[in-house]
Amino acid sequence: MFYVTIGTGLLFIGIGYLITEKNAKYLLSGYNTMSKDEKEKVELKPYLHYFRKFHIFLGLSFMAIGLFLNYISPNIGGIFLGVYPILAYGYFMWTSRGYFEKVKSNKSQLKVGIIIIAASLVFVAAIFYLGYQEDKILLEKDQITLEGFYGEEIDPSQIQSVELVERLPEIKKRTNGFSSGSVHKGYFKQEGGKSVKLILNGEAKPYVLITKKNGERIYYSSRSTPNQKIYDQLKNSFPEVE
Repeated sequence: MFYVTIGTGLLFIGIGYLITEKNAKYLLSGYNTMSKDEKEKVELKPYLHYFRKFHIFLGLSFMAIGLFLNYISPNIGGIFLGVYPILAYGYFMWTSRGYFEKVKSNKSQLKVGIIIIAASLVFVAAIFYLGYQEDKILLEKDQITLEGFYGEEIDPSQIQSVELVERLPEIKKRTNGFSSGSVHKGYFKQEGGKSVKLILNGEAKPYVLITKKNGERIYYSSRSTPNQKIYDQLKNSFPEVE
């Protein structure tokens, strides 16, 4: 999270210095598609000054607040990293509209931009809401059910072993899943290229490791129930599992 926060913050600052009066006709979104007459109505120089100030502030505040929140709570920090830039660009779009007020097409572009910002915010909020929902293990008579988008139903006969482990494997990258703060759900690549499924609702240890007979491994960590208790319930419910 540290490197992501720093890297993204520096990227925002870099964007502030990227656009100049010379290259704006090529790189500045919206402006680069205007006619020559429309471009002459834009207060380009003061706009670019505001554009740079905004991105410098965005980058610095993103790093400072992001690192602080991540120190307090990785989960809150993760939400901040996803939501803050969207809100910031919504604010920027609204406060910078005056530089384009003489351009007739600006009002319609502003409406489209606000709709996109609002839709993005709703989409990201939904992802975080679903991602932070606790996915529980449900024990039934003849199957184990892992809740959630990346959950599954497992027949006990498919399981080779269930154990408690203190450490996760070295994860190289996420291939299909959700990660924010201490919550990790989905499929991840280990060092060496092997795939592993993580359903970690938090950072509670030890982790429950379910190994299937086909070699698939599932690491699980609960948020509301001690993992030791879940392990004991699995062993008691399915004594045939090692």
